[in-house]
Amino acid sequence: MRKLFFTLFFSILTLFSFPQAAFATTNFTTDYHVTYTVNENGTTHAVIDGSLTNTSTQYYASSYKMQVGFDTIKDVKASDPSGPINPVVTKVSDGYTIDLTFNKKAVGLGGKLPFTLSFDTPAVAKKYGKVWEISIPGLSNPNDFSSFTVQINVPPSFGPPRYIKPTQPSSALTFTKEQLGKSGISIAFGDKQLYAFHLTYHLTNSKPLPLKTQIALPPSTNYQDVFITNISPLPSNVKTDKDGNWLAEYNLLPSQQLEVTVQGEAEVHLTPMKQEVTQAELAEYLKPQKYWEADQPAIRTLAAELKTPEAIYNYVVKTLHYDFARVTDDKPRLGAVAALQNPNSAVCREFTDLFIAIARAAGIPAREIDGFAYTENPKQRPLSLVRDILHEWPEYYDAQRKTWVMVDPTWSSTTGGIDYFHVLDFDHLAFVVKGRESSYPIPAGGYKFAGNETLKDVNVTFADSLPDKSQAVEISTSIAKTAMAGLPLHGKVTVENNGSAMIPAQALYVSSKTLSPSDQMYTVDTIPPFGKATIDVAFHGMPFLTNTSSQFTIRLAEETSTHDIKVVPFFLTPLGIGGILFGILATFICIIAFKVRRLRLFRR
Repeated sequence: MRKLFFTLFFSILTLFSFPQAAFATTNFTTDYHVTYTVNENGTTHAVIDGSLTNTSTQYYASSYKMQVGFDTIKDVKASDPSGPINPVVTKVSDGYTIDLTFNKKAVGLGGKLPFTLSFDTPAVAKKYGKVWEISIPGLSNPNDFSSFTVQINVPPSFGPPRYIKPTQPSSALTFTKEQLGKSGISIAFGDKQLYAFHLTYHLTNSKPLPLKTQIALPPSTNYQDVFITNISPLPSNVKTDKDGNWLAEYNLLPSQQLEVTVQGEAEVHLTPMKQEVTQAELAEYLKPQKYWEADQPAIRTLAAELKTPEAIYNYVVKTLHYDFARVTDDKPRLGAVAALQNPNSAVCREFTDLFIAIARAAGIPAREIDGFAYTENPKQRPLSLVRDILHEWPEYYDAQRKTWVMVDPTWSSTTGGIDYFHVLDFDHLAFVVKGRESSYPIPAGGYKFAGNETLKDVNVTFADSLPDKSQAVEISTSIAKTAMAGLPLHGKVTVENNGSAMIPAQALYVSSKTLSPSDQMYTVDTIPPFGKATIDVAFHGMPFLTNTSSQFTIRLAEETSTHDIKVVPFFLTPLGIGGILFGILATFICIIAFKVRRLRLFRR
């Protein structure tokens, strides 16, 4: 019987592989049961129970070699039925190789050689802010294994998993070879993620006239609640556009340069809140735009074939290939049609543009999100917006769920197929929403002075807590304190948001017991932090001879403001009294002038 020096590479982070797969699988079948037991501190104890079954009468396995792609492993132990094995552990550039020399050999057809390898590693489970994430990579060649089972044990303190990828029929953390596949396992524990951000915007006015400009602040969306705690210097106003962006307004003098800093926190949720949108509004997200060429024949043909958001997502993931060389080259944005023509030169922009264009051509409202995405492995989860290395991903409107749904075909492609369609993650923080225009607004990190393009202006970290969520609303009015009877009263009511949280769109009520109409209702649109909204308010005029004191009350949610007003006849107003005095004086002057003139005539 001849001896086979059998080498099997087992890699955790760089996937499982068989460099000699054809020869190995011809003479042996391989079965694995891998158990990962995660401790409270995140250290994971991995136990690999393997079994080699001889399918040949001519060969036997005397040694075994694994490659473990973790940065750190310790307490490596191994054994076979005859006792302990002394593993030879060697550090390599992408992890460790572990050589095992068996005490017992699987001799003869059907002979089995079980073995066990164990080690500890901090790389499987990591806590990011408020969320624990577990990542188990998949198999590069699943067919090389007769069976492969992964079992994951976590401490009760982690609570139930918030998502499991691939989707499980229950919360059981046991996975077969088919479930593991090439994409692996991704699990998260936690209800939400908290981020703190510090953003810098560089504004300049090179024109000879004053300029009004805007910067985009991270907004609250159906996935996230944003709290702006400081803006320096303060803007003249912060408004919400039709895509839900928060735009801070500044007035720049000729040749003025201004640096604006923004600080805040964000709470990111896994499941989007319901967000009903009218058909007229959704129609805006079906229109062709630059880079979203939904009216082009190639795009329309694909839309007619694919039809659903999931089919479009799967097509984009399968068709485009990420070009890491473009991450730092800052090459021009291709757009959807050019991405189809250059499928091997895509970054997140092209994945996003192609999804949006096909979706819009298929009658599915879609738009773009630009923002921050947390990653510790840019080779698997890359970021591509060169300035401050942000990320782009699309979202579509789900008519059945009545909400916008974010997906990430880029990361699905680069991770080998992890599901970023049915559920996203806690790692995406939106800075801007682009729907009505494909190139505006510009996210934080894109406001630079010439020559300082490499300056880091986006700093995002995990946060431990959020600021006070209570609203600080200030209500004021320009309605005069004294009004003239007989004339209508006109003025403005201004609602200022001096808190860190957004004030949602709601009704504003104006009421009075003596003024008419006595009960009025106005709609106040969403007011971002440091923003304000102004509403025109009017009362009917009271009878001309009215002379009375009155009040009116302004109410917005729990905030109430009461204002006194004096209604007087015309002749009692400063204008009326002044007019009367002026009239008396004019009459007196006329009388005197008339008498002087008659006196002169008489003397002649």
